[in-house]
Amino acid sequence: MAKQEDDQPLYEKVWFKRKYQRVMDTFILLLLLLLLSYRLFSSNNFTIPWILAFICESWFTFTWIIILTTKWTPAVTITHPNRLFQRVPELPRVDLFVATADPVLEPPIITANTVLSLLALDYPTNKLACYVSDDGCSPLTFYALVQASKFAQFWVPFCKKYKIQLRAPFSYFSSVATIDSEHSPEFKQEWSRMKDMYDNLILKIQDVTRKQIPLQLDGEFTVFSITERRNHPTIIKVILENKDGVSDGLPHLVYVSREKKPHQTHNYKAGAMNVLTRVSGLMTNAPFMLNVDCDMVVNNPKIVLHAMCILLDPKGGKEVAFVQCFQQFYDGIKDDPFGNQWVTAFEYIIRGMAGLQGPHYSGTNAFHRRNVMYGLYPEEIEIGRKGKLGEKKLLAQQFGSSKEFVKSADRALDWKTNFHNDTSPSDCIETAIQVAGCEYECGTCWGEKIGWLYGSITEDVATGLNIHRRGWRSECCTPDPIAFTGCAPRGLLSTMVQQKRWASGLTEVFFGKHSPLTGMIFGKIQFREALSYFWITHWGLRSVFEVCYAVLPAYCIITNTNIFPKGPGLWIPIALLVIYSVHTLLEYLKIGLSIRHWWNNQRMTIITTTTAWFIGFLSAMLKLAGISDTVFEITQKEFSSSDADEKNTDAGRFTFDESPAFVVGTTILLVQLAAILIRFLRLQQSHSGNGCGIGELISSTYVVVCYFPYLKGLFGSGKYGIPVSTICKSAILAFVFVHFCRK
Repeated sequence: MAKQEDDQPLYEKVWFKRKYQRVMDTFILLLLLLLLSYRLFSSNNFTIPWILAFICESWFTFTWIIILTTKWTPAVTITHPNRLFQRVPELPRVDLFVATADPVLEPPIITANTVLSLLALDYPTNKLACYVSDDGCSPLTFYALVQASKFAQFWVPFCKKYKIQLRAPFSYFSSVATIDSEHSPEFKQEWSRMKDMYDNLILKIQDVTRKQIPLQLDGEFTVFSITERRNHPTIIKVILENKDGVSDGLPHLVYVSREKKPHQTHNYKAGAMNVLTRVSGLMTNAPFMLNVDCDMVVNNPKIVLHAMCILLDPKGGKEVAFVQCFQQFYDGIKDDPFGNQWVTAFEYIIRGMAGLQGPHYSGTNAFHRRNVMYGLYPEEIEIGRKGKLGEKKLLAQQFGSSKEFVKSADRALDWKTNFHNDTSPSDCIETAIQVAGCEYECGTCWGEKIGWLYGSITEDVATGLNIHRRGWRSECCTPDPIAFTGCAPRGLLSTMVQQKRWASGLTEVFFGKHSPLTGMIFGKIQFREALSYFWITHWGLRSVFEVCYAVLPAYCIITNTNIFPKGPGLWIPIALLVIYSVHTLLEYLKIGLSIRHWWNNQRMTIITTTTAWFIGFLSAMLKLAGISDTVFEITQKEFSSSDADEKNTDAGRFTFDESPAFVVGTTILLVQLAAILIRFLRLQQSHSGNGCGIGELISSTYVVVCYFPYLKGLFGSGKYGIPVSTICKSAILAFVFVHFCRK
């Protein structure tokens, strides 16, 4: 019986078929191919609008093929933590990385809650070490962590004693506002004490961050008195240290702010993550690393055990480079008015990738093997790496000049999940400061072959591509309850910032040396996995075709030409629109989402693609052409409770500013309105051939309906109205477009 238990896997991967979805996806593909065939063999195929429509529809067909193949074989991963303790006598160490960059856009109280949830994980505390990267070099962030560490001494034992599920204090106390009479007097007393202590923690942090009480820069904070955000030395502070190595104490907690100098390239988040990798390699050198954004709090305290089931499985685990947990949100506004909660994308697209070579790395909520991040290939597990990476001189060239770090990297590359580190974090501060310096990476392989890759502000996708290119797999980890929850952008402005940044970075990846195409041809990325990577990396390029296709109907109405068939042929695009809409609606309803949720996502897909993605694409092309550099914009995170949208009357309302993305969107709307007005006033040019038909009018009307929030913004006031300067710019661009069409 014991032998049978030893043979049981730590995790199982189950593929399942969605037959109805396959049939509908295939039918939509056939309709797309039928529309392309009609255009090819039509007598009207030599007009410029017709050719442009054919090109755009060909790209949309290619995109649908990508989506179809990605969704074709979805899979789910089932983990068995109860078997882990039977099979693994000593659990490996795990280093926890938290990244923050701006104390204003990313309030320190959010980072403190994330850290507290990590410190309270259900895992031996002597096996955990939490490293916080503060790229803003803010004394406010450090102060919040110091105060959180004091609260952690009471919070962590409380969570483990009473098996609390939500271990971020704000999540727990907002969901359990009061305690009922069924609880024991002891629990009630401790609960009240924890609540009072947490309320006091919030007041302390908010008083300092809002400058109601000035922060004294003395003692531990003296070093911050001579720093600037983009010009400061390395600051490393060991806030908590489990010196005795007890399993029921508190994990290490280390604050890291890497050195920055003016006019020095810092490589955004990728550079910060590589610094954390080196600092942790010296201090704890855990074989596994979890990285989360500062707002991604732990929702399932056993998540490390679930991830270890996959990474330590004796059969399939050795092929897995990283384990990705889905991003989900604790403060999502009802019905997702801004289309940024990505529920269906994770349910259908990412689950589909899980059935292939694995999901892409999404930048947060991922467990990595340290040796894979150090450039290890799968085949080196079997044949050994001695002779290739074992030479100290070669290691120094790749990893840098620190002898202590080269020694730690050499040990990590030996594929051992358990090796004892005799040093403590406080013993390694001087060496850690060295490897966190600006110039340490010069002449090394960091950012090229080792660690998080440079060259794109979406370092996560490029890094994941490089890992899959080497032949590794990845796995999804979706325990119940979900592993992490985070902040979703709660307004249109922050949504546009995030979408623009993604589109810009993904365009750099698409046209760069780490593209899916080169990974498939010259690497070991499987064909369908490469196609699934095309789905995400072509977002910026897709916007060009979307913008073109959005203005083509307006052009045809103004010039009295057509791009859609007339007569029976018109039923092809109509059937395509109707069947696609019904099919996607049923996908939403099947997973418990509302019709309004579906429509909001459909509308925002059109808006973000033709505005934020388009501006992001142009920004990336300017960078690739060497004309300008990409600006990294941080998405604002708001500290709010789970029912904040119910209390906030502004939740879900569209607000505008003078961003170029709103200029593009307003221009598209004004062009459509001008075209429809010209049609109804019969101001169109006379045309001897096939004139504008009902298809073009339906298309322009559909774009106006999608842009209805912009239409309201034209007449709105304050932050709910589109700025006059934006309207003027858009009106000039729309006038120029109409003028040249009529000319």
